[in-house]
Amino acid sequence: MKVYEAIVAGLEDVGVEAAFGGAGENAAGLMLALKHSRRIRPIITRHEQAASFMACGYAMFSGKLGFCFATAGPGAFNLFSGLAMAMSDSYPVLAVSGYAPRKWQGWGSLNETSGLGGTPDSRAMFAATTKKSFLLESAEDTFDVLEEAVNRAFEGRPGPVHIHVPLDLTERGVEVGNRRPVRLDVAPVPPDPARVEEIASVLADALARRRRIVVLAGFGAVRSGAGPQIKRLVERFQIPLLTTLDGKGIVSETHPLALGVFSDSGHASAWKAFREADVVLCVGNSLNQHATFGYREDLFDGKLLIHVNICENEFRKAYPPDHALLSDARPAVAALVEALERKVGDVPAAGVTGKDYESRHITHLTGRIHPGELAQAIGRLLPAGAVLLADAGAHLAWLGYYVEVEEGQNFRKAGSFGPMAGHVNGAIGVKVAHPDRTVVVGCGDGCYALSGFELMTAVEHDIPVIWVIFDDQEFKLIKLYQLAAYRESGLVEFRNPDFAAYARACGADGYRVETIEEFESAFRSALGSGRPTVIDARITRWAVPHYSPSPYGVIAGLVEAVEERLRGRDGVTRE
Repeated sequence: MKVYEAIVAGLEDVGVEAAFGGAGENAAGLMLALKHSRRIRPIITRHEQAASFMACGYAMFSGKLGFCFATAGPGAFNLFSGLAMAMSDSYPVLAVSGYAPRKWQGWGSLNETSGLGGTPDSRAMFAATTKKSFLLESAEDTFDVLEEAVNRAFEGRPGPVHIHVPLDLTERGVEVGNRRPVRLDVAPVPPDPARVEEIASVLADALARRRRIVVLAGFGAVRSGAGPQIKRLVERFQIPLLTTLDGKGIVSETHPLALGVFSDSGHASAWKAFREADVVLCVGNSLNQHATFGYREDLFDGKLLIHVNICENEFRKAYPPDHALLSDARPAVAALVEALERKVGDVPAAGVTGKDYESRHITHLTGRIHPGELAQAIGRLLPAGAVLLADAGAHLAWLGYYVEVEEGQNFRKAGSFGPMAGHVNGAIGVKVAHPDRTVVVGCGDGCYALSGFELMTAVEHDIPVIWVIFDDQEFKLIKLYQLAAYRESGLVEFRNPDFAAYARACGADGYRVETIEEFESAFRSALGSGRPTVIDARITRWAVPHYSPSPYGVIAGLVEAVEERLRGRDGVTRE
């Protein structure tokens, strides 16, 4: 058995069913090993960055290991964006890349990245973008290194790992003689019973004293599959539920106790509930920038913060909790519910303000599609069990605000690393992992133009993703930031091709729509076609997403922004 054959056999052992990668000399043996695999579907991408994003998509909701690969040198370096995304967004991903022959280290051979003799240092770079990067030193170490790597990917907070395979280990005559199964055996992270009792007592006391409690759920709760447990918690004890953008849909957003998204582009109903809360129970979130209004210093003033997270590092960031529970979200919430049942009797119904963002009327004066209406239409027509991805950009704010995610559906934005096109490409990996689910991507025209050429990959492999392009021919968020920070904008406008014609040229379905009625017709056709589809929706430039830098509301945020601008660098307010 050759080294790459051993790696493929080990991947089969841990349940990998898809491999995304780029072609290259140093990856040639891996490509052949994948060709002969009966369990793993190989997908060669047009660009290795797309392969790394697809591996993220494959791992996103499946609970499986995402796998990507590349040749040595530039191919390997193209994987970094996806691995950084896997690191920030908690996806278990393994990347394998080639490595120039070690006997020539420091000589500047083709694709050499040893860091010697003025060559780039890929070992340092992969170490910086993964939980751990390995250099395979001997063919006999293949199964041991692979097993350690895949287990490291899943341990604690999931994330990416990487293996360098030197070209000299793939030469004729180099064999792996110690074939054995690769075992994925990651210890669960259960809650400490004493901590559970402590926190349950705090919550029971708050309920008894009629103190206001809210649950704030993030992607960690979604990844853990904690939806049923959180639904039981909020229903039994009548606790309003807020989510981050990444927590959308943990419980159906039409649920009476679901008050929407708490973020700088979130819902007033969620902001109000948070402001009035005495106790905030955070489950599976990292309290990052947009979920905290730019790490607002007074965000938790006067509130008791209880934080449940699988990673202890999250307790040492901007907001140290009053009570911390180190645990995977699902067993933690289940344990809290069980402990509270013993301490709390009947709880009066919570008085909450409902929301209906998908059906609210949007007034606009231009002839082109309003992006809020576009988001509403996507939400209304999204099938049961669908996955809706939002790439980085203004369209994310519209989708997060207006689409109400139902139970069984999933929503995900590009996380704190925030790469443009991460989900334009990642959607292909999601669809490969979930062939029976509809996968829709809302993306800006800038995002799509960055790497929409992977549409050819989707066509070649018959992967029916639907891309909806919010087309206004400008980088909207960058423009808004320039105007707010510098009072002028520049270099943010561009010309687009005919995306629909391009899609048809690639062998996909393509639609160009200029009214909401045309969009709905095209979207219904795409949902029923089972084919890769691009819908180019021409939206108005004159709509600005709902946004506030303050949880006290848009007006308060504007006032605070003006006050900040009036202050000099010495902190003195100027008249």
